[in-house]
Amino acid sequence: MNEPVLARLQHLMTLREEVETLGAGPWTPAADWADGDAHLTLYLDVPGIDPERLEMHEDGGLLTVAGERAAPQGLLSAERPAGVFRRVLSFPREVLPQTGEAQLAGGVLTVRFQKKHPTIDVRADVQDMRDR
Repeated sequence: MNEPVLARLQHLMTLREEVETLGAGPWTPAADWADGDAHLTLYLDVPGIDPERLEMHEDGGLLTVAGERAAPQGLLSAERPAGVFRRVLSFPREVLPQTGEAQLAGGVLTVRFQKKHPTIDVRADVQDMRDR
C-alpha cells in the first residue's frame, strides 16, 4: 500500500478507537515510535497488564497490539481504565517482516523492528574515515 492510503487508514482506525473510548468501552494505551539508524522502535504504555494477556500481529504495513487489564476488586473509586484494548498502528517506516523483538518492563511494551532501509549517518562515516 502507498503512504497516503496507510496514513488515511491509520486516521480512520484512530477515530474508531476514540469513538469506542467515549463510553465504557475499550481503552487506548499511548504509543510512540522512535526511528534509529537500523531499527524502528514502538513504545506502548500498558501498565498493569500481564504479559500473558498481550497479543501482537503484524500484517503488511500494520501492527495490531491487543490485551486486557483487569479491574482490581473492591474499588472505592476508579479512574484508571480497565478492560480490553486493541491498537492498530501503521509503521512510519518500512520494516523487514517478522523481525519484531518485544520486551515488557516498567509497564512499557517495547517492540524493536529492523528497518528495510537503514538510515546511514554520513557524518559518522566520514568521521570514522578521518580517524583511521
